[in-house]
Amino acid sequence: MRFALWVQGLSFTEHLDSKREIMVNDTLITASLRFQRWMTNEALPLWMSRGIVPHKQCHYERLKANGEPDLETNTRVRVQARQAFAFASAYRRGWAPEGRSLAVQLCEFIEKNARHPRASGGYVHLMDSEWNIADYKQDLYDHAFYLLAFAWLYTITGDAIYLDRAESLQRWLDDSFASPVGGWREGDYEVGARRQNPHMHLFESYMSLYEATEQAHWLARAGEIFALFQTRFFDAEHRVLREFFDDNWQPHPDAGNIIEPGHMVEWVWLLHWYGRLSGRNVSIWADALYEKAYQIGFASSGLMFDDMNIDGSARGSTKRSWPMTEVIKANIAQAKAGHKDGEERAAEAIDLLFTYYLDCAKVAGSWVDQRDANDEVVNDFAPASTLYHLMVACTEVVDYCNANT
Repeated sequence: MRFALWVQGLSFTEHLDSKREIMVNDTLITASLRFQRWMTNEALPLWMSRGIVPHKQCHYERLKANGEPDLETNTRVRVQARQAFAFASAYRRGWAPEGRSLAVQLCEFIEKNARHPRASGGYVHLMDSEWNIADYKQDLYDHAFYLLAFAWLYTITGDAIYLDRAESLQRWLDDSFASPVGGWREGDYEVGARRQNPHMHLFESYMSLYEATEQAHWLARAGEIFALFQTRFFDAEHRVLREFFDDNWQPHPDAGNIIEPGHMVEWVWLLHWYGRLSGRNVSIWADALYEKAYQIGFASSGLMFDDMNIDGSARGSTKRSWPMTEVIKANIAQAKAGHKDGEERAAEAIDLLFTYYLDCAKVAGSWVDQRDANDEVVNDFAPASTLYHLMVACTEVVDYCNANT
């Protein structure tokens, strides 16, 4: 049996407001239900309980293999923002009634404890195991997730304070870190290379803010990132996404040929999202990245390599869990755009995610972070920040399969 879903605006060969029929594969329906059950029955209950610091109402950096929090490691402040996003998203879908209050608490912890004490805006990078500031640097990548959290807190609460915080933070980024050759600098510290990665997540955050507010200036911000992608990040000759650059957005002389297949497929999802919001046909870039990632990005096990050289040769052989979530998202985006292999490949990626990273965890709702050349587990810690990746992948596939209601 197959299910008919009517989805709007999925193909640029049709009018954006027209409808076309998508037949959802049974295998994907089954995989979607499995993913949602795991998220709602196992992952969210675990991380909303053991992940929360009882006396601080903030979130631990990671859990041990036995499901207990690691009480000795430092915690990146952006973990609070990424978990706030995940909990807010779960609340919005009715998966976690307590998600709203937890998301609010995490954002308030950031405001009260992680604002930079000397700068006139922005937040610090790291807190120690006693929740004192351990690293005062301001990092662009971190700040992209504060904007994302503010977008989602506004979405679930309607409280304008989160929009005020987003506007204020964006002004700070513009005043302090804007680059005359496009984009923003990495932060207030010296770096060896500029990265596309922080800008990729700003792209995501700007689109989230646009969807939350319908304010055109956020979509215009996303357009700035799209222009950087077109002119700097995307390598048309090799059909890949470059990661590292010099100060003028030229490929870095040492690291410029390193690519990450996981980011390539993440951009496939982002590009399709931008295309829906802007009306721009993005298929040239999305298809190129998707096809190239499938040509060079996978090990024989079906897992995606963490990084490799631009010519497709190996750099290492490790495979983290998060790239598989991006494979799922990319295939759902491609399926929406009419690519016939998207549904089957998304279902396959979900199966691999469970086999190698989720079902093998010693505690239900946790995960294995990384595997080596032989697909053996590299370490037994579960980073809290991975929930962000898993939540987006889960909601994308569930929303796709539920689009007929």
